[in-house]
Amino acid sequence: MFLTLTTTRAPATDLGWLLHKHPDHVRSVSLTFGRAHVFWPEAGEDRATVAMLVEVDPIGLVRGRHAADDGPLAAYVNDRPYVTSSFLSVALGQVFRSAVKGDCQRPELLGEPWPLRVELHVVRAKGGEGLIGRLFEPLGYEVDAVRLPRDEVVELGESALYRVTLSATTTVSLLLRHLLVLLPVLDDEKHYWVGQDEVDKLLDRGEGWLASHPEQQLVTERYLKHRRSLARAALERLAEGTEAEEEADEAADAPSTPERALEKPLKLNDVRMARVVELLRQPGVARVVDLGCGEGKLLRRLAGLSQLTEVVGVDASSRALEVAERRLERTPGREKVRLLTGSVTYRDDRLDGFDAAAAVEVIEHLEPHGVRAFTQAVLGGARPRLLVVTTPNAEYNVRFPDLPAGAFRHADHRFEWTRAQFAAWATDAAERWGYDVSFEDVGEVDPEVGAPTQLAVFRCR
Repeated sequence: MFLTLTTTRAPATDLGWLLHKHPDHVRSVSLTFGRAHVFWPEAGEDRATVAMLVEVDPIGLVRGRHAADDGPLAAYVNDRPYVTSSFLSVALGQVFRSAVKGDCQRPELLGEPWPLRVELHVVRAKGGEGLIGRLFEPLGYEVDAVRLPRDEVVELGESALYRVTLSATTTVSLLLRHLLVLLPVLDDEKHYWVGQDEVDKLLDRGEGWLASHPEQQLVTERYLKHRRSLARAALERLAEGTEAEEEADEAADAPSTPERALEKPLKLNDVRMARVVELLRQPGVARVVDLGCGEGKLLRRLAGLSQLTEVVGVDASSRALEVAERRLERTPGREKVRLLTGSVTYRDDRLDGFDAAAAVEVIEHLEPHGVRAFTQAVLGGARPRLLVVTTPNAEYNVRFPDLPAGAFRHADHRFEWTRAQFAAWATDAAERWGYDVSFEDVGEVDPEVGAPTQLAVFRCR
């Protein structure tokens, strides 16, 4: 297994301080399954590369153990010593332990984002090139994955092996934590027993990024080797941590809302945001505007998508934008996000020409004339090629036991539409302004009253 990490930040040899590895030395470390060697192929003022070669001893791994169920040679004849896997993850964690923790004799280097490039020479990805992108792009990486060919003599179908290059401007500690978690997730295998301590390890290494990752559930399940009880416990703790952070922000900036309390058991906000992000990741979408962005929950998810070159959040509330600004401070991709004060009901030239736009739980806060103005300003004026709109399904409200009959989920809602009312508005707006529209359910569908959230996708003809 072979990995290289390159930086072009001058003086590039400062990378040695962060990694606790001197550029002039070769370091070898004994591991339970082999040895790891760290050396520097190049170490100049403008560019430095550190390499780690991991030698796995497959015979030593099984010496003294019972033969595997799938044959006496299975433990010896395999790709484990060569492909990036949990072996490499463990080696990274041991060899660069201090760097992962963020310890450094020059603390001024720790919080600085560095231009970094990681090359993984043989990666087995169960899920293919698409999964590699879905895991790393939301974290701000540019991903280049090249499929490696199989032996042409043996017809085994397409290879699951890739040469992967990851590029980002981020801190060294955060990059290492990403690799420690996501490399075994790509391989979907671990060479050691997974117990409760792995949950703690996952949450520690995933602090600050896993809770908002769109593939949070897949990452958690694979990292914990599909042990359902452990995955469930980890996801619950991630949810609790996210909610605690958001509630702390809300307590400082605004009171908690009845709508949030009603929808919290359904985890509806997470489901809704994940689906909107998925729709906005369509090919050809590079510039996105979040209409009524509020405190930036969607913006934080969009900022890390490498395919997006510009993300704009618009809101009429300066207080909400202040919260969004604070929450975006440590978000990967923050540099491509702009926050604008403005109303979604007025024509705004600054919003013209975007590939896509989203209005997540926005229109129900507008008066009827405001909805008409929104439709004209966005579909008739700004004319994004793609528009995603979500709004509550009023019919589902009967499933909230604490919501009085006829009441809205939020005191600031001016209306809540039934599915028929939403479809009528969206169909009329699409026809009027030259769009095609389709509809989706968001959240678990009740056979009688539908899903808690309804979604419309407008596509410009």
